[in-house]
Amino acid sequence: MNHLRRTGAAALTLITLSTGLALAEEPQSLGVFDDWSAYTYKAPDSKVCYVSSSPKGSEPKNVKRDPTFFLVTHMPGRKVKGEVSTIIGYPFKKETNAELTIDEAKFVLFTNADGAWAESPATEKEIVAAMKAGKSLKVKGTSWRGTQTEDTYSLSGISAALSAIDKACK
Repeated sequence: MNHLRRTGAAALTLITLSTGLALAEEPQSLGVFDDWSAYTYKAPDSKVCYVSSSPKGSEPKNVKRDPTFFLVTHMPGRKVKGEVSTIIGYPFKKETNAELTIDEAKFVLFTNADGAWAESPATEKEIVAAMKAGKSLKVKGTSWRGTQTEDTYSLSGISAALSAIDKACK
């Protein structure tokens, strides 16, 4: 049940972020921190704060994809803090997971459509701690067509960006 509730909240977040924020106000920048940006906006049921970054590199290079992002989101009105997710830029192959690697630490993300999330708040806390201590983050996934991709993100600025959303979404 927790998995379904988290999937629903995560899907709502991604829908809100990706549909031009039809039900929410435009995001306001909280700042750019090296390779990460922080934003906030008011959704109908919660203030939302999130950090976002785009990959520094992707393999294979010639794959056609929509924009790709890695996010950490707070929604205090929904009792969500540190929700870890990625928008991969293509629909994932059904019944596959995405692999998240932060330096040497490995995590599994469950997938749905073009998004992937951590399984539990405890795992999210581990991921966020690893992000703060790490240098690089990689996401591996498999598209619905079977193409395997790997996106590499810099973690430069993540701690400052997370501090900005912690302050804005208490």
